Formats: sequence, structure tokens, C-alpha cells
Amino acid sequence: EDLSRSGGQVKKGTPESEKSTFNLRKLREEQQRAEAAKLKELQDKVESELRNNAKLSQFSSQIKLDMTRDGLRIQIVDELNRAMFDSGSAVVQPYMRDLLREIGAVLAEVPNRLTLEGHTDAQRFAAGDRGYGNWELSSDRANASRRELVAGGLPDEHVLRVQGLASSQLIEPDNPASPANRRISIIVMNREAERRVLEPAAPPDVEPAQAPELVDHKVVEPVSTFVPPAR
Repeated sequence: EDLSRSGGQVKKGTPESEKSTFNLRKLREEQQRAEAAKLKELQDKVESELRNNAKLSQFSSQIKLDMTRDGLRIQIVDELNRAMFDSGSAVVQPYMRDLLREIGAVLAEVPNRLTLEGHTDAQRFAAGDRGYGNWELSSDRANASRRELVAGGLPDEHVLRVQGLASSQLIEPDNPASPANRRISIIVMNREAERRVLEPAAPPDVEPAQAPELVDHKVVEPVSTFVPPAR
């Protein structure tokens, strides 16, 4: 008797659909590990460039690198006596211009797409035209930083998203006026982060059995929480 074809104590063959799902998941995990290793190499290269470049090493205290869910994050923060921009301005200071162009040259060597974020402190912006506040200022500063990265050699098509977040994500929430809250974040995105940004155009990788459940939650939940007004 061919035991591979029988039940009992011998495990039946795995259906082709399960094999395909398993192989796809395994491939994705391998890609994520390889991508994480490349981003770590990039982090080491940026840190080395900052250490060994005499012109830039003096600004190392203003540069913070860390790995996030979305990829490698490079943050350039204000210091009390050395701001990246004049107060209320989106004009890049000369030292910041040099720094961004050096970073742009390094990032030009990797294919990853970028997100640029501008952040302000929580002080109200009183200058300028009516309706222009920290949201607009942080957006303008992020876009000005994008231009300097491109001037340094970064292909413009590598930039996927530029956004201003005002004071919505403070580094020091207990000190909302701290200079450290004023910063530019450059996120070298991993493939998963890029997919999430492009999700409206590209459907997410959801296993067929899970998709209906996600849709049901979105539809049913608002109905279940509805309370009719008292009469």
C-alpha cells in the first residue's frame, strides 16, 4: 500500500493553495530580511560620512538615525543656537543646505523611495498672511529640503511623499517649545511602507480567506454603535 496516499498516521499532502501561500510568505520574509540588512548598511554609511567629513561632523549632534517600521529614518533637528531655518521661514540655512546635499548624494546610490516630513514646535505661528500657520510652514520646509536633496544628486523620482506635520508628532511632548521638535525627517522607505502609501492604486497583499472579514468589520461596526435620538 502506498502510505503517501492514505490517511491514518501519515500526513496527507498539503493543498497547492496552501503551498503557494506558504511560499509567498516565506519569500516575503526573506525579502524583508535582505532589505533590512541593506538599510542597516546605509545607516552605517551615513554615520561614517558624517564622522569623516570635517565640514559635517560639527553638526552630528543634530542628526539622529534610527530604524522604524517604515525604514531608515534620518532626522535633522534644530539646536538652540543653530536653527535649520529662520523663525517663520522656509529658506534653508547655508549649513543645512550643505548637509542635505551630502545626504542626497548618499541616498542617490540606493533605489528606495523617500518620505520627507517637516515638523514644527507647538508655538503658534503669528507672522505671514492670514491662514498661513505651522501646517503650511512645515510643508514648505519639507519641500525646501527636498529641493536640496535633489540638488545633491538625489533623483527627483525617488521622492514618493512630502508632507508637513506641524506639531502633531513632538519629540519632546513635555516641552512643546523645545528646538528639538523643529526638525526634518527623511525616511528611506522599505517595500512594505511604500506599498502602504500606494495601497489605493495597488491592492494590499491579503490572503483571500481574510479579505471578507476585514470588509465586514468596516461595514457592520458603525451600524452596531448607532443610537437613535430620544423623542
